[in-house]
Amino acid sequence: MLIAIPDVLDAEALARVRAVIDTADWVDGNATSGYQSALAKRNHQLPEESPAAQEAGALVLDALGRNPLFIAAALPLKIYPPLFNSYEGGETFGVHIDSAIRIRRGTDFRVRTDLSATLFLEDPEAYDGGELTIEGQFGAQQVKLPAGHMILYPSSSLHRVEPVTRGRRLGSFFWIQSMVRDSEARRTLFEMDTAIQTVAQDRGQDDPAIIQLTGVYHNLLRRWADS
Repeated sequence: MLIAIPDVLDAEALARVRAVIDTADWVDGNATSGYQSALAKRNHQLPEESPAAQEAGALVLDALGRNPLFIAAALPLKIYPPLFNSYEGGETFGVHIDSAIRIRRGTDFRVRTDLSATLFLEDPEAYDGGELTIEGQFGAQQVKLPAGHMILYPSSSLHRVEPVTRGRRLGSFFWIQSMVRDSEARRTLFEMDTAIQTVAQDRGQDDPAIIQLTGVYHNLLRRWADS
C-alpha cells in the first residue's frame, strides 16, 4: 500500500530544514549502503552523524509526531533517524530492495524495516527526472511530490530513483518499524480508522456506533500489535 501524506512539513518547517541542509557538507551516498545497494546507487548524502543531519532529522521527527495520517498509516513503534540525500547531474539509484534490518552504527539501535518513507524537499518543477518508482502487485508507480509531502510504502518493494537530468532533487528518507508487523493487518486497521473518522464527521464521536467501532479497532490493534 502506497500512501501519500501531504504537508508533513509546512512552509516554515520546510524552510528551516532547507536552511540547515543547504549549507552542509555532503558526501558520497554509499557511505551507508549495503553491498547490493552500493552497486546501484549514485548520489550524495549528509553524513549520518553530522550536526546538520541530526538537527534537520529532529525537525522531521517532530513534524511526524504531529501528523495524524502518518500515525494512522504507519502505527510506528520505532523510526530510524531521518537521513538526507541529493541527486543531480544524472545521479540515480537503480532497482533495489531495502535491508530488512537497519542498525545505527556505533549503537545498539536497530529497526525492522516494515515501511520506507521519502519526504520530498524540493518542488518538482525545479528538477527533471528523479521520480521514485515503486514496483507493486499492480505494476510500477512513479511518485514525484511537492516539497514537504511524503510517500510511505512497503520496504519489501523493489524501487528505484530515476536519473535527475536537470536541477537537484533533495529528500529525506527513513524506515519505520510498525507496531503491526503484518502488512494486511496494518492495511485493515488503516482502512477501518479512515472509515470511522469519515462517518464520525457526520454522526459525531459520541455516536454509540462510532464508540463501538472504535472499540473494535482498538481490540484488533491490541491483538495484532507488538510492543
